[in-house]
Amino acid sequence: MIRLLDRGAAYVAALITVLVLCASAVFAQDLSGVDMEKWRALEVRAEAAVDTADTSDETLDELRSELVVYRGQFNIARGANATRIASLRDQITLLGSPSEVTGAAPEAAEIVEKRTELEEQLATLNAPVQVADSAFTSADGLVGEIDAELRNRQAEALLEVVETPLNPVHWPGAIEELRTSISKLWVIVSPDQSVQRSANLLRNLPVILFAAIAGLILIVRGRRWSKMIVERLRQSTARGLGVWQFVVSLLRIVFPLVGLSLWAYAARSSGYLGDRGDQLIVFIPILGASMLGFRWVAEQVFAREEDDALIALNGKDRAQARFYVGCITVLLVMSSILQLIIDLEDGSVLTKTIISFPFTVLIAHGLFMLGRLLRRFGAEPDDDDTEETARASTLGRLIRSIGTITIAVAIAAPLSQAAGFMNASTSMLFPTVLTLVLLGLVLTLQRFSADVYGAITGQGKQARDALLPIFFGMILLLCALPVLALVWGARVVDLTEIWSAFHRGFAVGDARISPTDFITFAVIFTIGYLATRLAQGALKTNVLPKTKIDKGGQNAIVSGLGYVGIFLAALAAITGAGIDLSSLAIVAGALSVGIGFGLQNIVSNFVSGIILLIERPISEGDWIEVSSGQMGYVRDISVRSTRIETFDRTDVIVPNADLVSGTVTNYTRGNTLGRVIIPVGVAYGTDTRKVERILSEIANAQPMALANPAPSVLFVNFGASSLDFEIRMFLRDVNWMMSVKSDVNHAIAERFVQEGIEIPFPQQDVWLRNPESLRESAQMQPAPKASQTETDASDALGDELPSVAAKGEAEQ
Repeated sequence: MIRLLDRGAAYVAALITVLVLCASAVFAQDLSGVDMEKWRALEVRAEAAVDTADTSDETLDELRSELVVYRGQFNIARGANATRIASLRDQITLLGSPSEVTGAAPEAAEIVEKRTELEEQLATLNAPVQVADSAFTSADGLVGEIDAELRNRQAEALLEVVETPLNPVHWPGAIEELRTSISKLWVIVSPDQSVQRSANLLRNLPVILFAAIAGLILIVRGRRWSKMIVERLRQSTARGLGVWQFVVSLLRIVFPLVGLSLWAYAARSSGYLGDRGDQLIVFIPILGASMLGFRWVAEQVFAREEDDALIALNGKDRAQARFYVGCITVLLVMSSILQLIIDLEDGSVLTKTIISFPFTVLIAHGLFMLGRLLRRFGAEPDDDDTEETARASTLGRLIRSIGTITIAVAIAAPLSQAAGFMNASTSMLFPTVLTLVLLGLVLTLQRFSADVYGAITGQGKQARDALLPIFFGMILLLCALPVLALVWGARVVDLTEIWSAFHRGFAVGDARISPTDFITFAVIFTIGYLATRLAQGALKTNVLPKTKIDKGGQNAIVSGLGYVGIFLAALAAITGAGIDLSSLAIVAGALSVGIGFGLQNIVSNFVSGIILLIERPISEGDWIEVSSGQMGYVRDISVRSTRIETFDRTDVIVPNADLVSGTVTNYTRGNTLGRVIIPVGVAYGTDTRKVERILSEIANAQPMALANPAPSVLFVNFGASSLDFEIRMFLRDVNWMMSVKSDVNHAIAERFVQEGIEIPFPQQDVWLRNPESLRESAQMQPAPKASQTETDASDALGDELPSVAAKGEAEQ
């Protein structure tokens, strides 16, 4: 009966939980800080706008902006009460599954009641999170649909076909429309208004004249003044010359730009321009700044001085490149001004394509010639370089590839516009020009950073080959990528969408990792790493030298502290970043399999390195010999391998696993005592006792030999040509083994000479059987005519053979 009552109570508790969940889902539809009624209305309007084909781009952009705002609010609401929800789930997990699910014995009423209470709290807290998740998914999906629709429209506009500009029938109408648009730039007034305008002109004449004259002077003389300043700086030998030259070179943009702005002000102050003219004159300084900026970048990239040029073409090619960039810039400005004039009067697309086509052809020609010049980069090797080296450089391959792409665009753009694809032609030609300018600006700023680095460090122009400026150039290139994306047709909202997705992070299992987590991880790990290195340095220099621990033990302690510190720093960084490692269980399992099969040698060496540091069979400074026959001093024990310096001063890298599993002879483990064996041979017939006495005196006189145990001399063998002795003695320091051997051998040689003892050496006698037959066969063969030296040698050999034969017979 009690069991039935417990089960009934459990069923009632489960029913109450379900009802609470349903009630929470119904009543918790509003989120704090979010107007859900407006959101639902916006959701309906956005869905209708996406389904309607004739919705304007402006309407879609406005809806998208509102959706992005709500999506951000929902994303924040998704993380509400995250800590409390995680705590409740942990508590429910600790209580275990209900007995009805597991089939175990009935639970106590307190546990059932506690689980029900926790589930109610969890359902209440989860309800707004679930609503936020649903709303976020809806908003994100609508944003994606709007972006897809806008991109489809952009692609359709890119492939839009208009009339070809090569048809002469349309030329008169286009020219007349352009003339009409230009005529409307000026104001046509009545005689009374003309008198009033003249009076205003006279009243403002001093200011207008001053602005016009000052602007003219800055435009005409500004570049020359900047060149004069640069030349004076070039003749100087002051530190940081490249930095000052770069800064002063910007005056080539500033002076003419100020002059153009003054001219625009004078033109607007005259009162002769109409509304269209005022709108056009505002763009003149902007177009002028673009033209001056393009020319300035070209002067930096294709500088007149070979040392300052960023792309090392020859002087003639650099001059041509500057000329083509200048022509392209002027043509772009002229084409842009005409397009603005036509746009101010809402001119037709046909007029635009006819007026812009000549400029497209000329700009394409300039790009074609510039691409050919870029393809020559590295084709002509310098005096101190080879063609293969120049072509193999990464920069050379990149520049030649850019030249090839430029040539392709220069051919495709005018052909596309001639075929009627004006938008496609414009989308290829102008972005290519801007891309070339932007890449040139990146190279210029990278060179400027190198000059700044050289001025700070005192390296001068040598700093241009340093690593830090190259790293800064990579950062500049990464920063230029969004600008390049905008140049090639990407919208700002596309970039912000990518950034939002990156900021939200990515999901790994049930965990979500964001850039903030990466930054937190990097900061905590860096702090832990630096603290570990600081502790290692303090131990190595201040603490351990004051102890009685040997050097090998000190190194083992320092290395072990490093491993432990890095592990703790990584663990603290993972915990501080909030990364849930339980979500990475599958990845960890796959990684374990990979370690088991592919990285087993590395893991084996790592474990062996730890064993070497703990057991310390070898230490830094020990003289060892490994099973492969390598012998030398241990200089470093790392995680994976051990570095041995041989007696030839070469480094041998031995895997730690070989040291643990193989045979290692340690000559200096624990102490430096060691035995040296010196073999000595004397001729047969020598008094062996005398030799033993002499060798004993020499060994006992050696200062490195120990007195206890005393050196010993052994008569070990009757050799093939000598009586073999050995001197065996223990040395105070076995590292002096070779020096001791050399000194003892010198002493033995001197004493043996004094005592008349002969040191034997192997001798061999050659015996010829039947030498007369060799002489007869040599006489029977006709000998070629030989020189006098060869004849004398043959006679000498013939005279020698009988004597050799006689000697052989006598010994026989």
